Amino acid sequence: MSSIDRLVAALGAAGLELEPGSARPVGGGCIHHAWRVAGRPGPVFLKTNSADAGWMLEAEADGLAALAAAGALPVPAVLGCGEAEGSAWLALEWLELRAPSPVTEAALGAGLARQHAVPGPYFGWSCDNAIGASPQLNTPDDDWGRFFARCRIGAQLELGRRNGLPAELLARGERLVQRIPALLADREVAPALLHGDLWGGNRAADEAGRPVVFDPAVHYGDPECDLAMTRLFGGFDRAFYDAYDAVLPPAPGWRQRLPLYQLYHVLNHANLFGGGYVRQAGALLDAVGSGAGLP
Repeated sequence: MSSIDRLVAALGAAGLELEPGSARPVGGGCIHHAWRVAGRPGPVFLKTNSADAGWMLEAEADGLAALAAAGALPVPAVLGCGEAEGSAWLALEWLELRAPSPVTEAALGAGLARQHAVPGPYFGWSCDNAIGASPQLNTPDDDWGRFFARCRIGAQLELGRRNGLPAELLARGERLVQRIPALLADREVAPALLHGDLWGGNRAADEAGRPVVFDPAVHYGDPECDLAMTRLFGGFDRAFYDAYDAVLPPAPGWRQRLPLYQLYHVLNHANLFGGGYVRQAGALLDAVGSGAGLP
């Protein structure tokens, strides 16, 4: 019996109604292994990894639960999360996903704006979680500029030192960290519930054409951070932005803040993948230093 079959059998014995021997590998597992498993009343999307990576799956389950509780956008339901047979696992509702249409994108934009209206008690989260395969520091803070400096850019620079990112890039980043509280001093924003990793691959349409989001890195922060991520790699329809802006109009200065908020994700990609992301991080530092937003 294979390791995945042993895991499915163990989960079945623990209460999940899964069909032994039915696990089939599927896409969607660039960090974890992903499987479609037959079950009752329907198939299950199962993510697995080594036991020491279980914290990432626990963080994902926590984030999906928070987004589901907000009720603004559909997310796959969490069916269970834990460790068995030496593996960490996360079981989610199986959804038949499709490419979003402009109608889907408009619903996503309006729903995201409603989600951003969900207030938080502070910037950060009740625990640290993950951004991709990296740890995401979420130490609560009541000052947005200080939080973003320490827990976002500063934390990525610390990872960069361990990962051997170029010293010149790290030095420029450290100088920026000292300036961030002043750069964001005029941004009067209440903590909002963020998806945290909203690139195009983390949203889709379900069979009914409704928007669905997944793979979050939730925290309370500036809503512009989610929008900055959507613009980093592109792929979102104009209808998404129009529908969002109709609910929450853009705040003055958002274009100037855009490269700063994108820098967090590009530094994370530089830490994870190196290569062109290191150069892109330098270009964003240039953009922040010049005070000019990106188109």
